[in-house]
Amino acid sequence: MSLRKTLLATTLLALPFTAAQAQQVNGLYIGAGAGVNWLQDADLSATGQLGQSLAASGRSTRGDISFDMGWVGVVSLGYGFGNGVRAEIEGSYRENEVDQISGFGGTTNATGKARSYGVMANALYDFDLGLNFGGFSFQPYVGVGAGYVWREFDNVRANVLGGQVRTDGTDGRFAYQAIAGASVPLTAWAPGLAFTAEYRFMGTLEHKLDTSSGGGSFTVSRGDTRSENYNHSILLGIRYAFGQTPPPPPVVAPAAPVVQAPAPARTYLVFFDFDRADLTDRARQIIADAAQNSTRVQTTRIEVAGHADRAGTPQYNQRLSERRAAAVASELERQGVARGNISVQAFGESRPLVATADGVREPQNRRVEIVLR
Repeated sequence: MSLRKTLLATTLLALPFTAAQAQQVNGLYIGAGAGVNWLQDADLSATGQLGQSLAASGRSTRGDISFDMGWVGVVSLGYGFGNGVRAEIEGSYRENEVDQISGFGGTTNATGKARSYGVMANALYDFDLGLNFGGFSFQPYVGVGAGYVWREFDNVRANVLGGQVRTDGTDGRFAYQAIAGASVPLTAWAPGLAFTAEYRFMGTLEHKLDTSSGGGSFTVSRGDTRSENYNHSILLGIRYAFGQTPPPPPVVAPAAPVVQAPAPARTYLVFFDFDRADLTDRARQIIADAAQNSTRVQTTRIEVAGHADRAGTPQYNQRLSERRAAAVASELERQGVARGNISVQAFGESRPLVATADGVREPQNRRVEIVLR
């Protein structure tokens, strides 16, 4: 078996969550989500002939409209740059039933629907925190967006001053939003597939909608109403990134034939957190195993080689790999291995266990290799 396959097999045994590990999106992706939408109570102001009629009757020209809980749907097309940054174009649709209207001389139940639909451009960032729960990784992200949203009042009716006021129209305005969510990779189903859950706040500039009335103490053939539009949404969805490489499957070493030969070299891998050179409890356990086994097999020297992934400059990664190798060598000494038997080297990002593009964080490349010779 080649050394590379041996190292990959050891890596998979040391990292039980590799199959579910989050990968930064690199390339084109699509996404879709749906959920519930809370449309915040909106201030209304009657203008034109409607406002004049209300003012002439001694009534307020301002009011408030409330809505029942509704629903939201979102589809997106985006591109990931492999470093956590993503950019996407999104289409969205929200719908809520009108509950009641207060002001304009009283409070009354209302009927009709409020809809918002539009196009947004979003910028997002995925955090590579290495969070794992129950065999699944958890990758939070945040984002902001801007675009254009059309607000529609569909047959919104309410009784005012003994007559019926109807708002029925569509108006488009500049929109903005904030996004906070998390993704869970579903690599067991397909590489690049992830489940998403997120919260969104979406607001627009004030909309102007056509209003008319009939009956009662006044009649307005034409007027308009200005309305705010602030939405809070919870969505669950799916995201699929094209061209993602699946994690390598476990490689099982064949049984060695029983022959009279010198004991083979033993290899151990010690892994590190991103941009860190301190030893975890798991790392100390692996080093202790290597130190104990060095006394059980024929060993002339212990080779310690430090490595780094390609996130950062080559110069910085070289120094980081040196610190990692030094930390492992010191722990071997603490475990009773003579310093004269330890050979220390550092290779920076020049010898990756898993080949990646420049700038990509790859946990399997953040390592120190211990080889008993």
